[in-house]
Amino acid sequence: MEIRMDKKTTLEMIAAISNANGTSGFEDEVVAAIRPYAEGLGEITEDCMRNLYIRRKENNDKRPVVQLDAHSDEVGFMVQAICPNGTLRIIQIGGWVNHNIPAHKVWVRNRFGEYIPGITASKPPHFMTEQERKAPLDMKDITVDVGAVSKEEAIEKFGIRIGEPVVPDVTFTYSETTDLMVGKSFDCRLGCAAILKTMHNLAGQELNVDIVGACAAQEEVGVRGATVTAQVIKPDIAIVFEGCPADDTCVEPYMVQTAIKRGPMLRHIDARMITNPRYQRYALDLAEKLGIPVQDAVRSAGATNGAAIHLTEKAVPVIVIGVPVRYAHTHYGISAYADFDNAVKLACEILKRLDEEQIKSF
Repeated sequence: MEIRMDKKTTLEMIAAISNANGTSGFEDEVVAAIRPYAEGLGEITEDCMRNLYIRRKENNDKRPVVQLDAHSDEVGFMVQAICPNGTLRIIQIGGWVNHNIPAHKVWVRNRFGEYIPGITASKPPHFMTEQERKAPLDMKDITVDVGAVSKEEAIEKFGIRIGEPVVPDVTFTYSETTDLMVGKSFDCRLGCAAILKTMHNLAGQELNVDIVGACAAQEEVGVRGATVTAQVIKPDIAIVFEGCPADDTCVEPYMVQTAIKRGPMLRHIDARMITNPRYQRYALDLAEKLGIPVQDAVRSAGATNGAAIHLTEKAVPVIVIGVPVRYAHTHYGISAYADFDNAVKLACEILKRLDEEQIKSF
């Protein structure tokens, strides 16, 4: 069944993908949420790592290959041990700041495959010493409470077992008045949605490149999924969609390079990739020519799947088109729909113009 990818449907898609539970290594539910929106675009396959591939039906295997990348996992936790009082010791999956973790609702997967509610907890201030109040919060002092009163009850009644994933319990919302989306895992479920939207927008159009979309697993633990997808796809060039940390609430005004409502951000550099400067400039100049708002940034830390893709077999030109996300790597993110929409527009315009000669010039 053909999907009409208007704004309403796009927001429904973003909500479904964002709300899906899927920390690194446990992306099954996310892949299941993506699949219905990929129907009709071409061949859909996945591997045992839960990397999802969408090969455009208009491909002919005779043209340069463009990889559209995003990652499907989210930062979360894993159950490490069950305490005698029934609370759960956890470890981080992906990067968190410890003091952002407590006092939030989470979902804990149990042995029946169900996600049950829990609360991230730490010692109440009423029982803290003055020294404890002043000390940094350590992960060993953060637990998840599902309401069990003993280890035995946690195991037998709640179905808790070690090694199970824990994810934020957040439901996507959108305000037409403010054009703001609020939800979890915008890093990088917005990117997964951008792949789908881009491919829907270009469906049926004759291009000079073949396109393969890949929603990669396990980015948050070292771009592991993209290390595989790039070897499978063997791209000649790539566009990485990312939910990138917004800086407009935390740096000096002159340093703001990733503000919400100012368009997608294209990074010149991060900790693991110097962006191909010719491809980067081509994208920025094209955006300016077409009146698509964009921001460019120089990042001294962080990384994306581009780190793996640009080193695959040959020198692969890669750009990162990032949708700014306030408070990435916490339970909640805030993003503007217009930034998402302009990220898709820029990707579409690039893909319409790419050909073998242009790619070789990068």
